[in-house]
Amino acid sequence: MKKTILRILSYCRPYRRYFILTILCTLVSVSLSLLVPILIGEAVDCAVGVGQVDFDGLAKIAVILAGAVLVSGIFQWIAGLFINRLAFGTIRDFRTELTAKLEEVPLRYIDGNARGDLIARVIPDIEIISDGLLQGFAQLFTGVVTIVGTLLFMLTINVKITVIVVLMTPISLFAAAKITALSHSSFQRQSALRGEMGGLTEEMIGGQKIVKAFAYEERAVERFEQLNKELGAASLKATFFSSMSNPTTRFVNGLIYAAVGTVGALGAIGVLPWVGVMSVGKLASFLSYSNQYTKPFNEISGVVAELQNAVSCAQRVFEVLDTPSEPDDSHLETVTECRGELSFENVQFSYVPEKPLIRNFSMGAKAGQRIAIVGPTGCGKSTIINLLLRFYEVEGGCIRLDGKPTTELTRDSLRSHFGMVLQETWIFTGTVAENIAYGKPDATREEIEAAAKASYAHGFIKRLPEGYDTVISDTSGLSQGQKQLLCIARIMLTSPPMLILDEATSSIDIRTEQRVQKAFEKLMQGKTSFIIAHRLSTIRSADHILVMRDGNIIEQGDHDALMAQGGFYANLYRSQFVG
Repeated sequence: MKKTILRILSYCRPYRRYFILTILCTLVSVSLSLLVPILIGEAVDCAVGVGQVDFDGLAKIAVILAGAVLVSGIFQWIAGLFINRLAFGTIRDFRTELTAKLEEVPLRYIDGNARGDLIARVIPDIEIISDGLLQGFAQLFTGVVTIVGTLLFMLTINVKITVIVVLMTPISLFAAAKITALSHSSFQRQSALRGEMGGLTEEMIGGQKIVKAFAYEERAVERFEQLNKELGAASLKATFFSSMSNPTTRFVNGLIYAAVGTVGALGAIGVLPWVGVMSVGKLASFLSYSNQYTKPFNEISGVVAELQNAVSCAQRVFEVLDTPSEPDDSHLETVTECRGELSFENVQFSYVPEKPLIRNFSMGAKAGQRIAIVGPTGCGKSTIINLLLRFYEVEGGCIRLDGKPTTELTRDSLRSHFGMVLQETWIFTGTVAENIAYGKPDATREEIEAAAKASYAHGFIKRLPEGYDTVISDTSGLSQGQKQLLCIARIMLTSPPMLILDEATSSIDIRTEQRVQKAFEKLMQGKTSFIIAHRLSTIRSADHILVMRDGNIIEQGDHDALMAQGGFYANLYRSQFVG
């Protein structure tokens, strides 16, 4: 826990000037507030009995008292302003670094964690860190300064009673420490369950059509209620333990106040001579200081719950930040031009070590060839693409581009020479033109419209309310086919030397597919292309067809040669085109 707190505070270094100003303002504010009990005690001594009231002295004290309270309040407000700048600046940097980290981690890490859980770490978890730790730090520092200050003032009034106060303080600290230890594990459990709930919620909302189509609503609610019940139990346990801290310390502090009042009063009337004689005003000041001394313990114990919750959330955030990033490849060669000649040499890969997928996979693609990859679901077709683009790294063998191992080339320059259209479409919130120009932000409107016309998306775009300036999103009402046409238009615009078409026309009607296939025919001229398709009619014109099963190539050749063999491909083709 200590290590986590220190690590969070290390993010405050760029804003240390605000930290120093907060300390100075807090010192001024607390110092002036500590003068108040002295002034109150002097005011009490100015009115010792009937006819023995020093009105001039009271008036002077009242003016000083009002000034001290006013200035103390002003500096407390300024300290709050500085601590907010410190906290929100730190959290901004924290969230920026976390988001950048998610862009750097291997795709394996993203695929291996629930999207909702990752989102929870970026947004609510960091908000809790801000509220619970950085904001609580200001309260903690103010409390410490108040405790030290009141001790010094109490020592100037009566050393012996001060010793009684100090001796009783460990009782309060011991109670708070035990309760803190009990609540820490509960807050860790609470944070983990909160992330699981975020993941489940994201899955259910994102797949709401499937949920309803399979009448899964009741089971989805049952899963949520079960997780919510576990979260409620963990939260209740954490809150119960943490809520015990404040009343426990208040009870102990009440005992301290009672002891001080009793001993001080008996000393003032001479019953306890060892205490020393004090005036009524000094006794009033001491009681006020005693109350101020114990109050920070109550406040500090009150923020223990927030601190525990914040530390638990910080540990979840640091888990992401500590995840190894993709190795730095800036020292590798940058691909500026390429012919598009690709080869796989005895490549091996598995997502799970105990379940091998790709074994001794070898193939070659000459520049400008169209390579089709077919096979049953799970045979490794899309995995080949993941390895080609280095979304995942091969575990054995080598992939070469123009004779050079891709592991010796920078990832960005390698990927910049590929254009990819996937079966799963992705549209971000922005205008239609911005979505098409995603891979080429400086494209002119003429270039964007030409790409849309080439992909047969221009027609439906012109029918939108604002045409190319219409703001759309993944949930804006466009059909799956329309969104896929926009994704195809992106590739038409960038026109890279190598193409990857993974079921690129799966959501388009037959008539539009025929038109898009003609556009692809023109686009693929002179480009090395990899085509993954289940509809075998779309790959008949491929130069070379690879038939895969269980991670291996079982047949290869062009369409006519594979049909003549009468093997797996021929049977698969005939099953789609009977007669």
